[in-house]
Amino acid sequence: MAPYVVPFALFLAGLALTEAVRQFGGGKSLLFSKPEFWVYPLQTLACGAALVFYWKHYDFGRRVAWLTAWGVGLLALGLWLLPTLLPGVPARTEGFDPTHFSESPMLYWLTVTARFARLVIIVPLIEEIFWRGFLMRYLIREDFLAIPLGAFSRVSFFGVAGLFMLVHSLPDWPAAFLTGILYNGLMVRTKSLGACVVAHAVTNLGLGIYIMLTRQWGFW
Repeated sequence: MAPYVVPFALFLAGLALTEAVRQFGGGKSLLFSKPEFWVYPLQTLACGAALVFYWKHYDFGRRVAWLTAWGVGLLALGLWLLPTLLPGVPARTEGFDPTHFSESPMLYWLTVTARFARLVIIVPLIEEIFWRGFLMRYLIREDFLAIPLGAFSRVSFFGVAGLFMLVHSLPDWPAAFLTGILYNGLMVRTKSLGACVVAHAVTNLGLGIYIMLTRQWGFW
């Protein structure tokens, strides 16, 4: 179980540390008011190291159906961006804003690069390994490695989609729930954890590009 759970637990620990520093760190310096600028890179390194350490334990299933994975990833991206087209929906400008370092181009681009590495590489890997590589099978049977990738049961399918929704912020719950269903459906159809990683990465890459173009940092 550890290879599937530890990287995700480290990721959650990074989020908890960010909130703890913001709430209890005190002071108005960027170090304490915006701890994500230094916690997220540390989180990325820790999760990346855990993935490398456990890599030999992962089974990514069948070969990636690239077109299907890209199609699902782009469809999920549309679900996340659709609310921005609705009238009266406020722009989400509060969040991880790398323009704090605009006066230092090197620091700015290091910050952006680290943020995209987390968004497009680390998050898709650790989340898909946990949600659809582990939990989707564990909810069928405790000995989850005896269950093939993409095995279907209503409890595991909708349970994982619901839990996937709950770990996102409240405004994103509808998109997160539907995205969970899409990724779960991709897993059931392709039996490929690799396809789910690719779809998740495509969604996140598109979202990252949208964020940089519109400066709606709240989507990070």
